[in-house]
Amino acid sequence: MAETTTVGEIFERLLGPSTEVSITAYDGSTSGPAGTPVSIQVRSPLALTYLMSSPGDLGLARAYVAGAIDVDGDLYTALRALVSQVDQLSAADRLWLLRKLGPTHLRRVAPPAEELPSRLKRTVDGLRHSKARDSSAISNHYDVSNRFYELVLGPSMAYTCAAYPSADASLEEAQAHKFDLVCRKLGLRPGMRLLDVGCGWGGMVEHAVANYGVEALGVTLSREQAQWAQKDIVTKGLADKAEVRHLDYRDVTETGFDAVSSIGLTEHIGARNLPSYFRFLAGKLKPHGRLLNHCITNPDTSVAHRSRGFIDRYVFPDGELEAVGEITTAMHDSGLEVRHSENLREHYATTLGAWCANLDANWDAAVAEAGAGRSRVWALYMAACRLAFERREIELHQVLGVKVGPDGDSGMPLRPDWGV
Repeated sequence: MAETTTVGEIFERLLGPSTEVSITAYDGSTSGPAGTPVSIQVRSPLALTYLMSSPGDLGLARAYVAGAIDVDGDLYTALRALVSQVDQLSAADRLWLLRKLGPTHLRRVAPPAEELPSRLKRTVDGLRHSKARDSSAISNHYDVSNRFYELVLGPSMAYTCAAYPSADASLEEAQAHKFDLVCRKLGLRPGMRLLDVGCGWGGMVEHAVANYGVEALGVTLSREQAQWAQKDIVTKGLADKAEVRHLDYRDVTETGFDAVSSIGLTEHIGARNLPSYFRFLAGKLKPHGRLLNHCITNPDTSVAHRSRGFIDRYVFPDGELEAVGEITTAMHDSGLEVRHSENLREHYATTLGAWCANLDANWDAAVAEAGAGRSRVWALYMAACRLAFERREIELHQVLGVKVGPDGDSGMPLRPDWGV
């Protein structure tokens, strides 16, 4: 490294100047104004090696997950202050780094243990979105530890966007309101049968059975989720009407449901599989049966479907997002009539803020349960996603469809009756 260039100066060049973030490095150098709300700590030369040797946003992510870079203060505040710089290094940045550092940091080093193989290497688990590979991808994310998720999600154990009835509502109130909103959009009544695909820890199943008197079947590819949910169903005395199975939705044999809820599963399906996905679910419905699809969406169709970089390697392997128009088209083409769409983008940003606060408040317990690296992955991805929802880089849509009768009758009310 040139004697006149310190590590602090290098990171200021890469991350840009900020009045909210200062930099302190292992060589004793600093950058940025004193007394900032957040300080980035560059703890090891490994941080520079990851930046030089890793493509896209993987360099900073690897350095943070490995602990070579740390943040003293709120991670979200740091990302918000540096949002225009943190996505990825430009070619000019890399050339500048090479001139300053020389080839020393160009060597490839092993990524943190939490990182998954590349998409190509994952073919050992099967082709993308095959049953075997989907099972592996879901297990990697959701089978971390039920206790870890309890610390992050809180008592509701709901790992999807909440719906805040008011700005001052708690996370638990908002998650209950979300489940109630879905139940009302589906028109649930006592005696109906509900299928909940990608049911997580069973929150929707339990809410629908306890509050609307339906019989509900939930399915999830996560064994940990299924075991936790079924135990909770029994504890709450709902086992006569509720069930959660460790099962691929494609293996559900029952049919004739009055309603289907899909809350946070479409992201794992794949764009090319949307038509078959909605055809399969539509085939499970009775005439007049409704389907509610709740999922993260791209802001427009120009955005690539597949996740990349940090999200693909650490968070949602094989994840794909579509624009709401693509979701709507696939639902229509499956034979469903789309009757309502709602964007809950701001609600997801608020939800993620609450999860980040939970993780921060329970940090020591989370690290003890899942390890420091895994906890850092969750902290980084939730803070980054919160920012992405706020900036409309991603959205969250609920789309309601109905299976019309043979004469075109929908059984829907003349106007929405779910109180939105």
